[in-house]
Amino acid sequence: QVQLVESGGGMVQAGESLRLSCAASGRTFTGYAMGWFRQAPGKEREFVAGISWSGGDTRYRDSVKGRFTISRDNAKNMVYLQMNSLKPEDTAVYYCARDRRKYGSGYPGTDFGSWGQGTQVTVSS
Repeated sequence: QVQLVESGGGMVQAGESLRLSCAASGRTFTGYAMGWFRQAPGKEREFVAGISWSGGDTRYRDSVKGRFTISRDNAKNMVYLQMNSLKPEDTAVYYCARDRRKYGSGYPGTDFGSWGQGTQVTVSS
């Protein structure tokens, strides 16, 4: 059973940056695509970014393209989400997730079966 622990959330003003981190336990990270999702109050959870198992391919939702960057460090079992030029509409709880199957792409529609507990990001105008 993989354990995912997010950190790095906080309260910032519009235009500022945050870097989210997700630590994965043990040998359950290497070979798996990873993703970041978010859920705002009263809204459904939505895909934000995904990264392939190798780190060589990434995908983003349109509203964050050019502002957010997903990356991973397989040696440290870590995945990151660098968020720049934050907007109030980015306010949400952000979750890290792992693909159920190995060697995936991390594209939207990936069967992410393991989730962290989330970290709150609040952007004020």
